[in-house]
Amino acid sequence: MTSTKRQRFDRNALVAAVLLLALLPLAFGGSSYYMRLITLMLVYAIYTVAFNIVFGYTRQLFLCIGALAGLSAYVSVILTHHLGWPPWLTAPLGVAAAGLTGALFSYVAVRRGLGIIFVGIVTLVFSMIFQNLLFGLRELTNGETGLETRGIAPAFLAEALPSYYFILAVLALALLLQYLLLRSRTGQAFRAISDDDFAAELAGIDVVRYKVLAATIGSCLLGIAGVVFAYQSGFISPAVYSFVSVDIVVLVSLLLGGMGTLLGPVFGAVLFTLLDEIVRPFGHLNVLLYGIFIVVLVITFRHGIAALLDRLFRLRG
Repeated sequence: MTSTKRQRFDRNALVAAVLLLALLPLAFGGSSYYMRLITLMLVYAIYTVAFNIVFGYTRQLFLCIGALAGLSAYVSVILTHHLGWPPWLTAPLGVAAAGLTGALFSYVAVRRGLGIIFVGIVTLVFSMIFQNLLFGLRELTNGETGLETRGIAPAFLAEALPSYYFILAVLALALLLQYLLLRSRTGQAFRAISDDDFAAELAGIDVVRYKVLAATIGSCLLGIAGVVFAYQSGFISPAVYSFVSVDIVVLVSLLLGGMGTLLGPVFGAVLFTLLDEIVRPFGHLNVLLYGIFIVVLVITFRHGIAALLDRLFRLRG
């Protein structure tokens, strides 16, 4: 497949995916449960797109996905609750906090020469610290009880259909940003770093700059998704942004959909939603089942659904 055909195929696939997601409420609009489910699916798709930019393209294993999303959400909600500032002002501040935190982690990791595993350990520790802070700063966060966001959120986010299409628009913009990045010189640098960051540096690529850029973009997207979900759901608590609730879901989704692919995060989020409905009756055992599933994916299905579909279309083309 030539470069021009590849770009046309990616554009058409992106538009088709967004249109299919736009039609989903027609099938499930009559059920409040399924509307909440597919809305949550979109939020996790945005999380996975963000993680794909950070890890799928620049191999920075951020195991603080939920913490960064939660940081953005809590900064915004706390400022709105305690200072009375409007969400349209506090939400960008929350997103900025997430973006700066992600950029700091990336900068320190690259400058210190930390490998993938050490970056994962450091960010996982941050995730644990963040959870402890949420429980400890009760006067601000209300601890495990959480904070209500109903009444302070924009009115349209309280309605199922408008909030679904708003979050879909955010996902579409995230996918468009990813598409444009990959078609630019920045995307070429990302791919070179993903293949071998040492060789990329020898080739004259500023590895520090591009890794920090990827981390900043991905962290800001996590912040946007986190704060939008905070106001859409009407409630936030430490459990909403915990490692189990967010990071494991995103890891499985990205592995299932395909790392370093344009639509892999969307495929993964959709398939994970179906998988989650299947394992939900197993209760707390679902975490064990997800762990087993990740191991199986890594061993037998490393390139994900997107790569498989891509090969099928190439054969047809």
